[in-house]
Amino acid sequence: MNSYHLSKEELAIELKQIKAAQKNPKHFDVLYDKYYKLIFVFIYKRVDDENISADITSTVFLKALINIKKYKDKGLPFSSWLFRIAFNETNMHFRATNRTRTISIEESGIVLMVKESHIEEHSEALNKMKDAIAQLDEKALHFIELRFFEQHSFAEVGNILGITENNAKVKTYRILDKLKRIIKKRRD
Repeated sequence: MNSYHLSKEELAIELKQIKAAQKNPKHFDVLYDKYYKLIFVFIYKRVDDENISADITSTVFLKALINIKKYKDKGLPFSSWLFRIAFNETNMHFRATNRTRTISIEESGIVLMVKESHIEEHSEALNKMKDAIAQLDEKALHFIELRFFEQHSFAEVGNILGITENNAKVKTYRILDKLKRIIKKRRD
């Protein structure tokens, strides 16, 4: 699982690390070391370029360090806040460069989507789901990618996209319904 899930004890320790970094920026290195690779991979899956990913990741951590005093604990791992910054920075990169975005489609994510959509699971259904995903707009792809390919919780998806957890869940299931309709239409 790519998402960084923490126990209540780990969240409490992390919150102490965040408070220490808010008081003195030199303590930010603990958070940087803990999350650098996770954020880099998150960005790399979208831009598919190591140098650009490293540049964007550096920007993410610089912005996080500059804004650490504004961080508000929402009961989620600190990584959720970093993912949101990374998501925004990656989108700004694509707007500035007019490049197209890369989407990493892994079979395990497709299988999860097929199961959650209640479509019978076989190779033909997997291929149909891949074809249906290709018909989604970019906003819908964000939900699918975050939830099924990166396996973020709905709370994390909501936090990353700047919406409520419930809204993230509702939109994700609407997108799954849309995918089912696309697949059904192709069968008819």
